[in-house]
Amino acid sequence: MSHQQHTELLNTLHECMEACNHCYDACLKEDDVKMMASCIRTDRECADICGYLESAITRGTPYVAELASVCAKICEDCAAECEKHDHDHCQQCAKACRKCAEECKKVA
Repeated sequence: MSHQQHTELLNTLHECMEACNHCYDACLKEDDVKMMASCIRTDRECADICGYLESAITRGTPYVAELASVCAKICEDCAAECEKHDHDHCQQCAKACRKCAEECKKVA
């Protein structure tokens, strides 16, 4: 499957990965890092799966639908965790994750 067919998904995956990496880094700088542990963990999981799916699509993986399904689930979980926190970086990450989950569902 050609990666040109997935241009919107590729852009969204990249944006989500960047938002998760930013949130991860910002969470590590919060006063109560221990309280942010679940957010940090889901940020890492989400950034990793988004980066992997982006890479897999560009190399023509035959598993786009299966990987997109897993990615959507992880993005939804990350969004739900980030939405628990009032920090701007968490709220922005949650928005990016929700958008990415929706894009992933379109190809899953």
